[in-house]
Amino acid sequence: MAMDPCKIMGFHLFITTLFLFLSTSANSLSYSKSFNELKNTEQMYLNWVKNMSSRNRSIFMEAKNKFQPCKTVKVHKNSKLGDFTTVQQALNSIPLFNPCRVVISISPGTYKEKIEIPMTMGYVTLEGSGAAKTIIRWDDTADRIGTNGKPLGTYGSATFAVNAPYFIAKNITFKNKAPPPPAGATGKQAVALRISADTAAFINCKFIGAQDTLYDHKGRHYFKNCHIQGSVDFIFGDGLSLYEGCHLHAKARTYGALTAQKRESMLEETGFSFVNCKVTGSGALYLGRAWGTFSRVVFAYTYMDKIITPRGWYNWGDKQREMTVFFGQFKCSGPGAFYGGRVSWARELTKQEAEPFISLSFIDGHEWLTNI
Repeated sequence: MAMDPCKIMGFHLFITTLFLFLSTSANSLSYSKSFNELKNTEQMYLNWVKNMSSRNRSIFMEAKNKFQPCKTVKVHKNSKLGDFTTVQQALNSIPLFNPCRVVISISPGTYKEKIEIPMTMGYVTLEGSGAAKTIIRWDDTADRIGTNGKPLGTYGSATFAVNAPYFIAKNITFKNKAPPPPAGATGKQAVALRISADTAAFINCKFIGAQDTLYDHKGRHYFKNCHIQGSVDFIFGDGLSLYEGCHLHAKARTYGALTAQKRESMLEETGFSFVNCKVTGSGALYLGRAWGTFSRVVFAYTYMDKIITPRGWYNWGDKQREMTVFFGQFKCSGPGAFYGGRVSWARELTKQEAEPFISLSFIDGHEWLTNI
């Protein structure tokens, strides 16, 4: 995953502003006084970072969901038993500018489809017959050539992509069947699902892939009782997301990473929170890599198997990020949860520090998650 060249470098902006302040004050301040003010201002900055680590407001628009369906359609492999035989046909039956909740009921079967829901088609619910029974799968990778003659990229490799708000999926598996890449291979990112819209919920779903399985791209998202499987950065992106009661399963051959969160500014309120989850699998797994300069990930009340590497976290090869990331644990258990060997810039959170991350209020769930 390439770094965004347009990222906001809050720390650099702060240092530049500080330098200008000291320069313009040189005539009236002694060196020692300037140095003391530098230290004080630096402490103010560190306090700012600390305050931003807890979320007590929202930059997102107020969410007003719709739950009462105005239309229900059924997908079945047998055309005599349903309205459509493919998920794409069912989606095509919905108005492009959809104003109300549409429920698509999907019967058991493996649906070999690559699907993208446009941004205007809000309020869509997909209900499978059980994650073990209803499977939507494809096998694209980032280096595969698309219809425009260019590689798809990570963004375009998704089996299932959602660009519309208020999406709900229940009891379905989203799978990218591309084989695990050999060590050192490039362009083999293979996304099972990409969610690029606000206010989406996934209940009892499975996301199966190898590298970059779940692209938690942007928006507020809720994952409950889901199974997410991969090897490297298999939950990644810049979403503001709560994962509750999920099973995170690594299939790493050597080293892998569970998360790669891409928060790029201290002003962003994004981050991943995992509450009452379980981490199992193979390989040596980092809990997270700092894809973004201000990457933010918290694990609370989570069982961690022995596959977690003692250091726990990786700075993406940039030591400056150790000053700005927010990586924390709170009351986790299991042989991989031992905090003694963690990197010095990770945190064992207090109850007060953990509270903003462990309830639905983290994603403003009281506004849009009722009745799901």
